[in-house]
Amino acid sequence: MLKIFRFYSSYGRMSRAWRKIVSPAAFQQGLPINNYSKRYVNHFVTSKNSRNDDEQFAYGTQLVLLSLGLGLVFCDVKNTDKDEKRLFRAAQFGLTHEIERLIKSGVDVNRRHKLGWTPLLVATVNDHYELVEILLKAGADPNTSDNYVNANRTANEVGMHPIEVLMIRDEEFCGALNNKATFLGFTPLHYAVLADNLSIVKLLLKYGANPLLENDIGHKPIMYAKAGEVKEFLEKEMAMYKEKQKEKEIEERRRYPLEERLKKHIVGQEGAIALVAATVRRKENGWADDDHPLVFLFLGSSGIGKTELAKQLAAYIHKDKSQAFIRLDMSEYQEKHEVAKLIGAPPGYIGHDEGGQLTKRLKKCPNAVVLFDEVDKAHPDVLTVLLQLFDEGRLTDGQGKTIECKDAIFIMTSNLASDEIANHALQLRKEVEKLKEQRLSMIDCKGKPFTKRWFR
Repeated sequence: MLKIFRFYSSYGRMSRAWRKIVSPAAFQQGLPINNYSKRYVNHFVTSKNSRNDDEQFAYGTQLVLLSLGLGLVFCDVKNTDKDEKRLFRAAQFGLTHEIERLIKSGVDVNRRHKLGWTPLLVATVNDHYELVEILLKAGADPNTSDNYVNANRTANEVGMHPIEVLMIRDEEFCGALNNKATFLGFTPLHYAVLADNLSIVKLLLKYGANPLLENDIGHKPIMYAKAGEVKEFLEKEMAMYKEKQKEKEIEERRRYPLEERLKKHIVGQEGAIALVAATVRRKENGWADDDHPLVFLFLGSSGIGKTELAKQLAAYIHKDKSQAFIRLDMSEYQEKHEVAKLIGAPPGYIGHDEGGQLTKRLKKCPNAVVLFDEVDKAHPDVLTVLLQLFDEGRLTDGQGKTIECKDAIFIMTSNLASDEIANHALQLRKEVEKLKEQRLSMIDCKGKPFTKRWFR
C-alpha cells in the first residue's frame, strides 16, 4: 500500500503530463472494445452533462493510478510467497547459497510455514549442519517449537484434506517421519536427537537451546535419544544447564527479593507480604517440613489484593509457566454432588475419563500455586476432601489414583469477618496516631527535641 500512496503523492506532476497525452476522445479510442469498455466509455462520454472535462479526466486518472497501485501490491504478495517457498525448499535440500541470498534480501528466518514449522526445524530434521549454523547466526530461535500436530488435526485447523497435508509434510519437510505420530511442541533439539546427529545437537546447545524444554506430551529431547554418545552428552548438558539455571535464580532473587516484587504490584499489605515471603523462603531453603504443603488463608474485604498476591507469588516461583497457577472459584461447588467435578467422576459414570478440574491440573504440575477463591461458599463435603490435601499433600481422584503434591502451595481467600478486620485496622491506625502525638509532645516549645533524655 505504500506504493499506492507514492503514486498519489506524485499525482500533480503526472496529471499534467497525462493531460497532454490523453484526452477523453483519445482515451475512448485507446480502450479495447468489449462489453465492459463499452459501458465504461458510454458512461464516460455521456457524463458531460454532469461533469466537465477536468472532472472526467480526474476520475479516469484516479482509476488508472489505483489499478496500477493494486497491481504492484499483488505482485509484492506473490513475490513474498515465492520467497517463502524458496526458503523452505532451500532448507530442505541444503542450498546454502540460496539461503544466504534470501537472508541478504531480508527474509525472516523465523517465518512459519502454513502448516506450522520453521526453516530451522526443516534444516535440522534433514541433517544440514551448515544450514543450521547459517540460520542460527542470522537470528533463528533455537527454542522454537513445531505447531504441526498430525495430518487429521492439522487439516481441520487449516481447512485442508488430510492427504494433502501428508503430501506437503513429506515433500516440504521430511518424508522419513512417522505420519501417525504427534510432533506438536518439538524443538530443533528434539529433531536433532531424533535424527541422532551429535554435531547439530552440540551446535544448537552452543547457541542457547534449552535441553529441558518439553513437547506437547511432556517429553524432553533426551527421551528420544538412543543409547550412545548423544544420550551421554545430553545427560551432562542437562545437569550443567540445571546448575546454571539455579545459580541465575539464586542471584536474581538475592538482588530482587520476593518482598520487593510483591510490593511492586500490591499497594500496602506490608504485614501479609512479609509473612508470605518469609514462609516461602523457609520452604525454599529446606527449613520447613517437606511432608506437608504450604497453606495460606487470606481474609479481608474485596479489592485489597488477596487474589493478586496469589498470582504474583505464582509468577515469582514459576516464571511464565501458565500451568503453574490454578484458580478455582469455590462458588461453583455449592452443591454436594459437585465434589465429583473437583476430583473426577468414579468409573461407570458419565465423564469419568475426563478427570477432575483440580486433579487433572495437579497431575501436570504437582508444585503449582492453587487458589481456592471464596472458599467459604463451597459445600462442607468439598472442604472435607480438601482436608486430606492440606494435611498430607496428596489427593485421591475419582478413579482411585493418588496424586502427590507436597511441593504445592495452597491459598484460600474469603470475605468472612471483613468488618472485624476493618475495625481492627482502624484501631491500629488510632494507636499509630497516638504514638505520633506522644513523640511530638516530647518537643519543647522552642521546637528543639529533648535530646538529653535519649543521647549522652
